[in-house]
Amino acid sequence: MSDVYIPGVRSRFNSEQIVQDLMRLEQIPRDRVQSNIDNLQTQRGYWQEVGRRITALRDSSRFLFSFQNPFNERLSRSSDENVLTATATREAAEQSFRFTVKQTAQADRFLSRPLDERTRIEAGTYSFTVGNDEISFNYRGGTLRDFVNTVNNRGRDKVAASLIAVQPGTLSLLIESKLTGSENRLSFSGETVNLAVNTGMMEISNDTQRNINLTENTIRAGSIDGGNVNAANVTVNDGILKLAPRATASIPVNMAIGTETPLVLRLETQTRVESGDTFNIPQTPPGPNVPAGSVTHSGITVHNEPSNAPFDFTPPPPPVRQDNLEVLNIVFTDGTTAKLPAITDSSSFTARQYNLSDYARGKTIASINIENSNTHREISIGKVEILDPTSTSGGLRPLNAVSTSRDAIISMEGIEITRPTNQIDDLIPGITLNLRGVSERPVDLNIVADIDAVKDAIISFVGNYNRLMTEINVLTSTSASSMPDIRSNTRGDTRIVDEITYLTADEAASMKERLGAFTGDSTLRNLKNNLQRTVSAPYPTSLERELTLLAQIGISTNASMSVGYNPAQLRGYLEINERTLDAALANRIPAIRELFASDTTGDLLADTGVAFNVDALLRPFVETGGIISLKTNTIDSRINQDERRIATLDRQLAAKEQELRIQYARMEAAYARMEQMSSSLDNFNQQNRR
Repeated sequence: MSDVYIPGVRSRFNSEQIVQDLMRLEQIPRDRVQSNIDNLQTQRGYWQEVGRRITALRDSSRFLFSFQNPFNERLSRSSDENVLTATATREAAEQSFRFTVKQTAQADRFLSRPLDERTRIEAGTYSFTVGNDEISFNYRGGTLRDFVNTVNNRGRDKVAASLIAVQPGTLSLLIESKLTGSENRLSFSGETVNLAVNTGMMEISNDTQRNINLTENTIRAGSIDGGNVNAANVTVNDGILKLAPRATASIPVNMAIGTETPLVLRLETQTRVESGDTFNIPQTPPGPNVPAGSVTHSGITVHNEPSNAPFDFTPPPPPVRQDNLEVLNIVFTDGTTAKLPAITDSSSFTARQYNLSDYARGKTIASINIENSNTHREISIGKVEILDPTSTSGGLRPLNAVSTSRDAIISMEGIEITRPTNQIDDLIPGITLNLRGVSERPVDLNIVADIDAVKDAIISFVGNYNRLMTEINVLTSTSASSMPDIRSNTRGDTRIVDEITYLTADEAASMKERLGAFTGDSTLRNLKNNLQRTVSAPYPTSLERELTLLAQIGISTNASMSVGYNPAQLRGYLEINERTLDAALANRIPAIRELFASDTTGDLLADTGVAFNVDALLRPFVETGGIISLKTNTIDSRINQDERRIATLDRQLAAKEQELRIQYARMEAAYARMEQMSSSLDNFNQQNRR
């Protein structure tokens, strides 16, 4: 059946197949051009990959000496992170401090008694005050949860409310200030007062605050030595009491203190330490002064002679230096006293607070005495007051205060410091202290270099160097003959790839496809040689001979100190001896920084070093219009030429195919006519024979 000819359906001479076979021969030049384009596109991809590897190495090089270099990173290490932590910026200097956290900052947090969850809050104007800021809103009335949501929406990050489930069906209302510090007291006004009292959060109390005025009429001055009191030894100006060395003063109070009172004594102290080790030694008195001259009476003249009476003066011995900061005492009406904790030296007024319940124990305070037994220290007292710290303005006292607003108090190197927050960022440049708890003993805080960041940057530099070196070694491999097709995977020695243990299976297969793709390319070979010279050259550092090479910090082609022949070590890869690197980072950070980049001209700009020179070497390759760009642009130009040639060939092939189809169609038609004529002749002959 396959030989049956059906006109218009099947070609008698299989013209279609003949045309296809002929066109296949005609298309060979076009296929060669397309194969060349594919090879060029593959080359472009290889150059782009080289460019990415160069960029990665350059970025890691620049990171080692840029403004954000890891050598400026700082870490804080606290001896007790439950008490004190810190965050250090790049501006912080490497240094050590010793802190004692005496008190952490807190905010007012007031809790109500247990309330039925169906309790409703009446409509009205509710007002809260935090420090100097007032938050007020009109509430239409509603449930506890609705009131809490309203407070949180209107609180402006200063006031917040929440509900605590005491037991099923019972809730306690918590209202708190979001700002810590004694100056940010939480106060109520308007309908909030009724709410606080009705929910058992507050009670109305008498104002227990008492300011003690310091005037010359109220202060009783004295002397440690019991002698006459010089008017200059104890002075009061503008509410500031100042005591010279060896002077005493008494501030009358006359106030009864309960056994469980929340009252505290607050005052401010300031000290001024005189220079020198002793007082000025008194000079020898001049003795009696008898005037010279003469007198005449009745013709008799009497001449006066200078006095020569002997005067023996022995100056008193200089006093022994006395340093004593336990200068505050509370005197009670029963004659007993209580000594308050020692103050600290401070050139500015520093607030101090003492819980009176710890000292009074139900007694009545008669006075507060200041005894300046120091010989070289002047003490000033200001702003003395006794108050209930839990009491809010408006005469309300919390019945269940979860916490009461107060300042943070820390001692740094013996200097007492007060701040309204537990995050202190204005004490040490570049360092933010985070107070977490109170400490009975000093906490050491050390600001050190971030060695891990430096190590990671160096490892990244070495890793990117080896990846670029691998790319160059694979592309320039000459261990085997090259095939015409650049995509062939039969070129080069596959041992180059097999030596690289960190490659995945797909990466290894991709590497083997690139073997020998750029065999003989001088650009990559020169780059490899220059990189090897750059990383092995010596560079000056502050330690001079002790540290000038990467090998001295454990980075070299044989850092593992292996014995025997290893072909991989001859290909330019760098190894890291981690133990040597860690030892160098622990002791030689400044020199390592100079090894990678340093300034030898004094213009504050790096001009030499491993990282600096690697960056300078790679810059011409990846900058705008650089070597990699020229390579890819040249390939793109060749691809464009070949694509235009293919377009021309495609037009020629289409015309050729059309021509062949027309010719064979004519041949088929001519043959069909010949057959028709032959058939007609046969029919004519047969008819004549009859």
